[in-house]
Amino acid sequence: MKSFKPMLIIAGISLLTLVGCTSAEKATTETTPAATSKSTGTATTKKSTAGNKGLLAVVSKTKTAVTSGNFVQAKKEFDKFEDAWKEVEDGIKAKSRDNYEAVEKSMDEISSELKASKPQKDKLLASLQSLTKTINTIPKS
Repeated sequence: MKSFKPMLIIAGISLLTLVGCTSAEKATTETTPAATSKSTGTATTKKSTAGNKGLLAVVSKTKTAVTSGNFVQAKKEFDKFEDAWKEVEDGIKAKSRDNYEAVEKSMDEISSELKASKPQKDKLLASLQSLTKTINTIPKS
């Protein structure tokens, strides 16, 4: 009987430990998705607004390089547009298919012209201006 009591105590403590661990994991699992969805929603809204600003910043730097005739630098700057675009393109496509297609078309025109052996400054500036107008018409929310 004396050896049964310590075993009973150890079994009880073990059982309480297991129940306590399981409850903590369950609580963490249940809490995490709610917190994540709230965070994601906020981040998406901020990303969209920051995304439009980011796109405009890249276009502005590209314009500056084109205006100065530095097409190598303009190409480097515009290469950053693709990365910024990837972050927001799905949201823009969902909101406005026309704006999405206009941006894609402008990107292709600008990229092609920057890859040309002798890029045409006026054509690039016109395409960049068109891209700026399109980005400015994209809803920010």
